[in-house]
Amino acid sequence: MNEVTCIWEIPAQLGEGPLWVAAENALYWVDILSQQVHRLSLASGAQHTWTFAQQVTSLATRQSGGFVGTTPDGFVVINFDTTTIEPLVLPEEHLTGNRFNDGKVDGNGRFWAGSMHLAEKEATGSLYRLDPDLSLHTVDEGYLITNGPAFSVDGKTMYHNDSIKGIVYAFDLHNDGAVGGKRPFTQLTFAKEGAPDGMTVDSENCLWLAHYGGARLTRYAPSGEILEVVPLPVPNVTSCTFGGPNLDTLYITTASQNMTQAELEKYPLSGSLFAYQPGVTGLPTPFFGG
Repeated sequence: MNEVTCIWEIPAQLGEGPLWVAAENALYWVDILSQQVHRLSLASGAQHTWTFAQQVTSLATRQSGGFVGTTPDGFVVINFDTTTIEPLVLPEEHLTGNRFNDGKVDGNGRFWAGSMHLAEKEATGSLYRLDPDLSLHTVDEGYLITNGPAFSVDGKTMYHNDSIKGIVYAFDLHNDGAVGGKRPFTQLTFAKEGAPDGMTVDSENCLWLAHYGGARLTRYAPSGEILEVVPLPVPNVTSCTFGGPNLDTLYITTASQNMTQAELEKYPLSGSLFAYQPGVTGLPTPFFGG
């Protein structure tokens, strides 16, 4: 196993949502609070940053070309050539105390994304599913901070969490996008392990979970058994995804938000992008079908 390596040293406030784009041999990731999207070209090592007029909280590629994503109010089309954002469906435009957070596309081309309470005190967050026909469905409610949709290899299980409650849930996912059988998959204690954040599933059907405040990634078997713990040199680990030509590298985002000067001096790589080769591959990035 290789060591975790910093591949882009940058003090991102809230690095999140890493997205592997195979056609470009590049990784995209967002810094929500800085209203930025970053791109790393693997071939050249070139780094590029776009700054938008509003926060981009998640990002996905589109079957018809280009990108979709989420902003605080909901689902949007993102144009990197013009640095513009156009609304698709904005289900929480009226909820000023909320914002959208994490999002991801499943193997059937549906875009799942959840919202959170900005003050992190009220369970006003919801999980939504945007289908390729642009119909919107409210899937689950009652979250303080939604995070990390991830899907099993066979597409029959969805993982989703409430970071403040420290619970990763598993759901039965049906072919039509309906969910059932919500159950706790694992429970973290913040003082010891941090909060569950972004996550991804590998080709062996195991779940990789980022620990915000826990300075680690954890690999779980489908049974919930811990198979591996990967320490990181920063406390706030936010998300991960597989990428690279062989899908054998985990790209890991982190955050520097709310850290004191002393903490930043102790963990100077906070906010940076990291890479790790775990000896297992990931799954190809699905496209949003709409």
